[in-house]
Amino acid sequence: MKLGATLYVVNSIDAVSFYMKVFQLELGYNEKNPDGTYLHAALLKNGNEVFAVSESKDEKIRNDMLSAKWPTMSYGIDFDNEKDLIKAYSLLKENGHVLHELGPLPWNPLAADVVDRFGIYWYLYLLAVRP
Repeated sequence: MKLGATLYVVNSIDAVSFYMKVFQLELGYNEKNPDGTYLHAALLKNGNEVFAVSESKDEKIRNDMLSAKWPTMSYGIDFDNEKDLIKAYSLLKENGHVLHELGPLPWNPLAADVVDRFGIYWYLYLLAVRP
């Protein structure tokens, strides 16, 4: 089973470019709206879809997420190495809202919670070795 996640954002063109840079993804299957924004843009890692991005016109949701003390849902991204995690965290927090600074948690050596400038809430963590 795989959870299909679509991020609805205002300014999907910039968001797709941004997420490709942050998470080192490539653009997969995509369709555009008549105005040039994305109706659907699949973002891939090693040929597998990680998530998709679609255009939203609801600026209120973005603003609500940026001011929320604890949003109701996050997208968890695990990282194989600390360098990529730190890079993603640094980029995502620019013009965003940090809920939990990058640091250790009882269940993970390095993690953070951040709402990015598009209003998407990310839980970033280092993939811990499990017994």
